[in-house]
Parts: sequence; structure tokens; C-alpha cells
Amino acid sequence: MNIIHVLRAPVGGLFRHVVDLARGQAARGHHVGLIADSRTGDARAEAILAALASGLTHGVTRIPMRRQPGPGDARGVWHVARRLRAARADVVHGHGAKGGALARLAPAAGGIVRAYTPHGGSLHGAVAGKIHILLERMLVGRGNLYLFESAFAHDAFRRKVGTPPGVTRVVHNGVGPAEFEPVATDPAASDIVFLGELRALKGVDVLIDAVGRLHAAGRPVTATIVGDGPDAATFHGQVQRLGLTEAARFHPPMPARAAFALGRIVAMPSRAESLPYVALEAAAAGKPLIATRVGGIPEIFGPLNGALVAAGDGGALAQTIAATLDDPEAARQAAHALRARVVAEFSVDAMVDAILSAYEQAEMLTQGARDGRPSTRTAMTRRWRAAP
Repeated sequence: MNIIHVLRAPVGGLFRHVVDLARGQAARGHHVGLIADSRTGDARAEAILAALASGLTHGVTRIPMRRQPGPGDARGVWHVARRLRAARADVVHGHGAKGGALARLAPAAGGIVRAYTPHGGSLHGAVAGKIHILLERMLVGRGNLYLFESAFAHDAFRRKVGTPPGVTRVVHNGVGPAEFEPVATDPAASDIVFLGELRALKGVDVLIDAVGRLHAAGRPVTATIVGDGPDAATFHGQVQRLGLTEAARFHPPMPARAAFALGRIVAMPSRAESLPYVALEAAAAGKPLIATRVGGIPEIFGPLNGALVAAGDGGALAQTIAATLDDPEAARQAAHALRARVVAEFSVDAMVDAILSAYEQAEMLTQGARDGRPSTRTAMTRRWRAAP
């Protein structure tokens, strides 16, 4: 199959998902290409894209893409259409609101599979998100395969946008074998480490509040906060205001496993999530994980979700942190149980194969194969997927 992926920002979990998916599809013999924004992403993203491009038949191209809709999107639609023609694409797969819009709007030959994974961003309910919801309702009929990384995201999309046409699948994100290797804790590690974008949605302020509460109660808990984002200055100010400058350290973005070494416990105090990679990566590495009961996080924990904390509750978070630090053996056993669940349910290979299977189903419907027989191209896809 000739597959073109479209996304805007090469950052965060969405970028991780697309890179894993593109690599997995290429490894199975498919001809893959990628289109991304040229104005976002750091040096690490540039290096990842350069390495990825060398293994993709249709390479990587980058063009300016603004987060909000605007006249400049016409150029993006034209570029995607040109790439689809050049690749003779069988599938165009948009990721996130912008990537999904360009993938569904770009003119292409009949019979193409137009796949879309929202990745949750425009479903969280902000003012900008409400604008995106209106656009999603206008575009929903232009896709024929809708993929969701969590049941939560699927239900939110149906509730806010409507029931999508064609094929709909929930395919959980997955992690690879190397991520199940344990992470050695740095001798100078803090009690808690947070890794993610520094914005209110991620609940960094709640974590700082919890650390402040513990200090006020005579518990000198320490925290390391790794990341950057639009609310970084606000969180720095909160730390200073609460007198926690010696207790809370800030670090720039870094790979997840490097960040995990900087704390004994991983904290995810998010107010909203879909199916976060940080939770999967921390669990795979065997790190004790404190997370909130939001989005798809309960799907990761499954029967272990009784340990989750209410979002936005600094007092409850402080109590959970204290209890986890007070009983390290119970924390180790809980981390072991969660790791075993992630091993069984959240592999990157299962994710890639499930998405390829969804492409095939959507292709059969698009081609009008009502008798259930796969087209020649679909049969070839199955042989490629089965190849070692």
C-alpha cells in the first residue's frame, strides 16, 4: 500500500504515535510518506524526522501549517493533493485536527481511504476546541475510516461531533520491547517527576500545590518538572510564591526514560488526556505511577484503576504521594502489576497491525466489495503484514 500520513506539530504523543506507525508500516513492506509543519518541533524532532525519512519510500516533506484555520490552509491542501498524486496513494491518514482536515479536504483519485485519528486535542472543550468541533462536524462526512486511541476519545467524538461514517475502530497506543527495560533511578533523584507540556491542562499547578501542602505538613517532598509550554512562567511563579524553589526543579524537555531516572515516582496530574504515552512508558519501565482518573487513563489501568486520583484535587494528590512514599514495597508491587498489564495489552506491533487491518476493511467498503472478497491490493497487504 502507498500510505501518506499528515500531521501538524512534530511534538508530543501524537508525533510519537505517527513515527511508530510509519516505521511499523514501512517494516511490513508498505510505501509510506509523511507531511508535517515546518515551523514547529525542536532539534530532537528534526533528528527523528531525518532518521525516519531515510526509511520511507515517499519521504518527509514539511510546509507551514498554522494551528488555527485560515487562508493559508489552501496551500496545505494543495501540497497534500500533490503528494497523494505523486505517491499514487491508497491511504491518506490525517492526525490531529489540522492533519485530519488537510487529509480529508485534499482532492484525490476515487477509492482512496481517508483515515483520521483526532488524538483528542480538539475534544477537550477549550474555546479554540469549540471552533474545531464546528469544523469537525463540517468535515466528518469526508472521511471513511475513523481511528481512536481510546474508547474515551471515541465516545467524546460521537458525543461532540456525531457518529462518523464508514469504519470506526478503537486502537490503543502501544510501546516497543526496549521500553520494558527498567530505568535506573539517579542517586540525586527527587521524590516525584513530572514529564509533559507545561500547561494548565496537564495539572502541573495541582502537583505544585500538592508539594506545597506536604511541605506545610512537615513533609519536605521534592519534585522534578520536565518540559516546556505556554504556562511555564505561571508555574515558576507558583513555585516561588509557595517558597518551593529548593524543592521543585525545572528541566527542559528530554526523552522519557532520561526523565524517569530523575524521580522515584512518576506523577501525571492531568485534567484531561486521551491515552497518554507517558503513562504507558512509565508503566513499561516499571516506575510507580500516580495518575488522575481522566480520559483513557482508566483504560490503561484496567482493573487496577482504583488507584487513580481525582483531577484538580491537590489534597488528594498530596495524600497519594505521601502514601506511596511511606510504603515503597506496595508501590513496587503496584508498578509490577501495571507493567504486566501493559506488556499484555499495549504493544506497538499490535497497534500497527490493527491499523493496517482497519485500512483493509475501509478499502473493501470504498471499493464496493460487498461480497466480502478482498481486492488484489488488500490481499497483497495481508501477505506483507504476514511477512517477517
